[in-house]
Amino acid sequence: MTAAVLALHWQVNVIDPGGFFGPMLAAPVAASGVVERATRFHAEAPVPVVFTRFTVPEGEGDLVRNTAFMTAVADAQVSFRPDADGARIIAPMREQPTVVLDNQRLSGLAGPAADWIAANGVTTVYITGVATNLTVEQTARHATDLGLTAHVVSDCVAAADETVHAASLRNLDLATAGCLAAADALASLRL
Repeated sequence: MTAAVLALHWQVNVIDPGGFFGPMLAAPVAASGVVERATRFHAEAPVPVVFTRFTVPEGEGDLVRNTAFMTAVADAQVSFRPDADGARIIAPMREQPTVVLDNQRLSGLAGPAADWIAANGVTTVYITGVATNLTVEQTARHATDLGLTAHVVSDCVAAADETVHAASLRNLDLATAGCLAAADALASLRL
């Protein structure tokens, strides 16, 4: 097994109260303690840690305005520029990435991350990130469609609403190779 961690949207715009999605996600993320758990998991994982950032370059890159969510991001695209403060990886994780890859789609694998995964012979991904019901779920399902074995690290993901988060994890437990707590994911990575 060749594995990697996919760390999704651990960026200021998503996690920080002043970020674009801060009003929706910052308080629930902080209350959940997920940043500390995911930071520890990334640090202990004995495999590459691939961070994805949602960014919007000049000219919009691959951004498609096909949902209200993507239209809202497109309308605020200056705060998502690759060099904008909001696009930065959050401070506790800034030194952790093996590589940071940008994309303009909800799935972290709809862009250069899929190429990186293929070029490095990765067959199994362990997914962390915010939000569970958005990028995490989309990426996990996309990973399985690409033929990868995907595990969502259940205590290293969070959403704006705990009920939605729990429902998403139940769906993902069926739609992937199964959700694993960080301790169990680390144990499987060390085998």
